Amino acid sequence: MSKSISLVKVVLLSVAIVVLVISPARTADAPKNVDDGKLRIIVFGAHPDDCEIRAGGVAAMWTAQGHHVKFVSTTNGDIGHWQMAGGPLAQRRKAEVEHAARILGIETEVLDIHDGEIMPTLENRRTITRLIREWNADIVIGPRTNDYHPDHRYTGVLIQDAAYMVTVPFFCPDVPALKKNPVFLYCSDRFQKPNPFEPDVVVSIDGVIEKKLDALSVLDSQFVEGGCGGNASRIPKNKEELIAARQRVKESFRRRFAATANQYRSDLIKEYGQEKGGKVRCAEAFEICEYGSRPSPEKLKQLFPFFEK
Repeated sequence: MSKSISLVKVVLLSVAIVVLVISPARTADAPKNVDDGKLRIIVFGAHPDDCEIRAGGVAAMWTAQGHHVKFVSTTNGDIGHWQMAGGPLAQRRKAEVEHAARILGIETEVLDIHDGEIMPTLENRRTITRLIREWNADIVIGPRTNDYHPDHRYTGVLIQDAAYMVTVPFFCPDVPALKKNPVFLYCSDRFQKPNPFEPDVVVSIDGVIEKKLDALSVLDSQFVEGGCGGNASRIPKNKEELIAARQRVKESFRRRFAATANQYRSDLIKEYGQEKGGKVRCAEAFEICEYGSRPSPEKLKQLFPFFEK
């Protein structure tokens, strides 16, 4: 009997090893990419807060129309605080963006790469390619490659490197290649060298601004406590102080998104008309990356179905 049990154990162990060897490097968690006629958008940010800042408004607008949006943080944010770091901070920031995702009505994922350490490696290129394919994306959004933070820059590089590879069948063949190249877009920024951001689409987010601000205000480790540049004086001592601090976060971001609307006022007037465009209070802006599909103005309006004059 003992020999029989041992033999069974050996067989089971052998099967397990074979499964591990032939299994893909990464499996889709929940692609949910059945063609239901709705748009599929995936947004990449370097840290658990970048997507929410740059695209939280359009994300809420897309999901309100039944489209599918996923945010991906390419690092886990585990050094982005002045007081705590490592696993506890990574877990905290993951929980924060999950809370924000529930507010926005989207899906979210945080990759297990250390904050400050993402590099444009082949392994990471494959990871980004797989994520885009698994989501069956129509639109991919991410940062530009000129930025003060290396994680932002290299996340941008990885997205650019995936822009063509997502359609190549024998690159990452464990996940089927896309039959169409998505439209790749950059989020807005204020960096001027070597080239400034040039918007191709500017969207009013006035209808969802409170929802976006609510989502940002629950990222306490970053905006209430100050992230890696904070200090002990930023930590609320009770519920009343937390509520007040979150309100200050909201008003600060409201001014930021108002500045975006004012900066691109002429684009808003062009898209919405003089009367409505002139009254937009808050906006988000995006630039087309030439490495992906190049949509016509008509196609761009189908991808951003928000413009009504």
